Amino acid sequence: MRHRTYGGKVRYLGDKVGERGREWFTVTVHGDGTRTMRVHCEMDDKEVLRDVTYTVDGNWAPRDAFVRLTVEDKFMGSGWFRFTDRFVECETLTAAGGRMSQRVDIDAPLKSFGPHPVLSDMWHLSGFDFDSADNTQYWPNAVSSPLPNGASGPMISIGMIGAERLEPEEINVPAGTFQCEHFKFILIDKPSEELWFTRDDLQLVRVRWDLLETTYELTEFHDSAA
Repeated sequence: MRHRTYGGKVRYLGDKVGERGREWFTVTVHGDGTRTMRVHCEMDDKEVLRDVTYTVDGNWAPRDAFVRLTVEDKFMGSGWFRFTDRFVECETLTAAGGRMSQRVDIDAPLKSFGPHPVLSDMWHLSGFDFDSADNTQYWPNAVSSPLPNGASGPMISIGMIGAERLEPEEINVPAGTFQCEHFKFILIDKPSEELWFTRDDLQLVRVRWDLLETTYELTEFHDSAA
């Protein structure tokens, strides 16, 4: 089989409480460029557990995803998402709404999807045209929950996302030293989310979000291609 696998761990470091959560991830990249992330997320202070499997094609376009969520040890919901050029659909079972089927028609293919691991925030940047001279860009996307911590649903939520390109930086984190792209998400009525990531894999190195008073850092990383 022609594939590559990389993975690691991200810590969530709160300004006041110290380590408030973490996520472990594995990404498989196939010979045609298709890649799948498998992520387990834990948020201690909110008692949120999330398991996500999310696949994009060789052009980073969303293909399918599975999200399962518990809060305070209680089942919140699980859902399977499918993306086409004409619509997004999902089949879900949630504690609040029971069994549901959704289909949302779209005018153009979505460029990104957010199932809410912090790792997946970087994958939104696949919708950014790095060859353009325009350092501020917007594109259509979807998320599995409109909440900042993703602790609802899961359900389809369609919107727009915007990002501003800043100057690249060399970043030191517990997993090592990385040459990073530096961006921030432009968010309406919320503080911007600042991101540092490697270009080729859109690999998270550091994220800072004042809204949650949290810094997210890559603490472990391994790559089968290394």
